[in-house]
Amino acid sequence: MEQPSAEAYEATHVHSVYNAIAPHFSSTRHKPWPLISSFLTAQPPGATGLDVGCGNGKYLPVNPTLHIFGSDRSENLVQLARAERNGEVVVADALSLPYRECSVDFVICVAVIHHLSTRERRQEAIQALLRCVRAGGKVLVYAWALEQGTSRRGWDEGSEQDTLVPWVMRSKGKPDATYQRYYHLYREGELEEDVVAAGGIILESGYEKDNWWVVCSSKET
Repeated sequence: MEQPSAEAYEATHVHSVYNAIAPHFSSTRHKPWPLISSFLTAQPPGATGLDVGCGNGKYLPVNPTLHIFGSDRSENLVQLARAERNGEVVVADALSLPYRECSVDFVICVAVIHHLSTRERRQEAIQALLRCVRAGGKVLVYAWALEQGTSRRGWDEGSEQDTLVPWVMRSKGKPDATYQRYYHLYREGELEEDVVAAGGIILESGYEKDNWWVVCSSKET
């Protein structure tokens, strides 16, 4: 049996899922994570940036002195970001961003690239982020970690890195609906490897809330 293409697989197990669960998903996403908030508040007043894969736009208002343009692949999440955050948000794929090269001061990309189903596509996405920042600009990337032994999910070094994670929607008077989301769980050091392969320079990296993160810049900056 012929395997589906990466694009078709992601359409089924990422894009259609987030469109279906958008309001429920958004209702669980309100509080900004500390390190991401610190990254945004450290940007100088008037700086411009991107939130790629912004979801419901919860990071757009963190630092009101910044001008942040949001994008997401889910049309329904984009509508929520516009309505709830009054954000400048567009529908866009992370591998085909509608922004000029070297046009912004910073980029954040939180819990996005782990939804791309091949390593090549994940590295292409990081390349796309790096192309957007001007000289001296920084890119912050978060991705789910494989090493989550202390979390409720219980993944650890021996778990499969490519997995389907259920999202259960419960509605009064209706049967539960379960949607399967694709994730690539990053092992320690792998995100840094992908950044280097994408042409980036690691400035900082670490672990927060079951995620590996990196702050990087382009070699050309």
